[in-house]
Amino acid sequence: MKNRKKQTAAMLRSKMVDFKQFAITLLCVGSFFYIGTILPTGDKAMIDTYVYMGATIMFLGISIVFFSLSKKYKKIWPKWMTMTLYNNRSKP
Repeated sequence: MKNRKKQTAAMLRSKMVDFKQFAITLLCVGSFFYIGTILPTGDKAMIDTYVYMGATIMFLGISIVFFSLSKKYKKIWPKWMTMTLYNNRSKP
């Protein structure tokens, strides 16, 4: 039982870190699409601008979702850690 709780706490922490890394990566990719939108080029059609802005908004939205999931796991993780530490103490 103790090992299972430690595994669950470790899994929650790894999910929290992974979701934050995914969100930061998507935020960077979205910013590159935004830079592609604002940089002037001579032969850029209006459809290109709309596609770049759509991609920017999509990546920003997905990034927000991953940040919120990371925040959710960040709130849950300390509870699991205290439960694991509390249950690991020796009983008299």
